[in-house]
Amino acid sequence: MTASPLVITLTVDEEAQEAWDVLRRTWFPRHRLKIGAHVTLFHALPGEHLDRVLDDCLRIASRTPRFELSVPGVRSLGRGVALVLSSPELLAMHGELRQLWREWLSPQDAQPLKPHVTIQNKVDHRTAAATLETLRSDFGPSTAMATGLAVWRYLGGPWEALARCSFDRRDS
Repeated sequence: MTASPLVITLTVDEEAQEAWDVLRRTWFPRHRLKIGAHVTLFHALPGEHLDRVLDDCLRIASRTPRFELSVPGVRSLGRGVALVLSSPELLAMHGELRQLWREWLSPQDAQPLKPHVTIQNKVDHRTAAATLETLRSDFGPSTAMATGLAVWRYLGGPWEALARCSFDRRDS
């Protein structure tokens, strides 16, 4: 039996997390809402590599200063809406992790990261278009502080929190 897949997310400051959670609770279909707002870095790492994943996340987080994410706007997901995120530090860190885990990556996880926070998903196109229009004028904070990495086990809907790896606070 193979272990359940692992999900890696970016953690952010409390203010941004709370604002994103409010948006997600407001716009995400309630019957599908299993987890709070999140920035997924990797969707499905093999669960049997948990020890290596944890070691790599802890090592990278311990030498990474907290950094700012810019939130320039929202974009359509077709049947949903996402906040767009921008950060050269995030892209560099993701690239390093992608290189470390390249032999295990699914096609989705092997792609360069397009960082975002899904606020709404799996709704009809008309609902998504209306949400996009509404959120264009007020999508919350225009910046967030990246604070670390979180490792989760995917349980077929909900996620089980396994570890939080905080970034170095010296430069924040």
